[in-house]
Amino acid sequence: MLATMGAAVAPGIAILSYFYLKDKYEIEPLHMVVRMFIIGLLLVFPVMVVQFGIQEELQLGAFAQSYVLSGFLEEFFKWFIIYYTVYQHVEFDEPYDGIVYAVAVSLGFATLENFFYLREHGGATAAFYRALLPVSGHGLFGVLMGYYFGKAKFSASRTRRRLYLVISLAIPVILHGTYDRILLMQQPIWPWLMAPFMLVLWLLALNLSRVALNRSMAAAFGAHYEEEAEKI
Repeated sequence: MLATMGAAVAPGIAILSYFYLKDKYEIEPLHMVVRMFIIGLLLVFPVMVVQFGIQEELQLGAFAQSYVLSGFLEEFFKWFIIYYTVYQHVEFDEPYDGIVYAVAVSLGFATLENFFYLREHGGATAAFYRALLPVSGHGLFGVLMGYYFGKAKFSASRTRRRLYLVISLAIPVILHGTYDRILLMQQPIWPWLMAPFMLVLWLLALNLSRVALNRSMAAAFGAHYEEEAEKI
């Protein structure tokens, strides 16, 4: 049990630590990040209940399973929690903070999912596969969600704020659904699609985290956050 727990928790903690420690200018309070991670853990239970209820009542095809049952439901619950817990919080005071909190929630969710899976299937191969794909996938979806939360938070225009809030949910839903749809494909097709998908996702997430960090640095040094100057 301890080995399973360690294998389940380690990838999420490692990825969260990476994005948390990148914030060199005004690092977020650790208790806030831990709190959001724990909330992400607890989110697994209501999501599982809703998913189970839908599966019992409806016969869903591969597309609906991927984009609705997994993509939309899981990302919506994360988005909802972030919006109503930290989006208006005083500690959310720079663009990069959205990434830190969204990644914390996402990886909390992924960690408990990972524990349940490894408890049933176990093995070093399964642990490696889970760390490489589902856990990192959830973390990267969180980066994109948090990036657009940060854009919404510091946008001067109400219309743009609303647009970015919609995008902060829509993009993770689409990417998460695409990820699941690839997994539902038959061998040997899905690994050839998953490898470039994850590579592009990592590159995109790292680039957006760098952009958000640069904006946070500008805010920390008193630079004006200008919406018109944004290019992404």
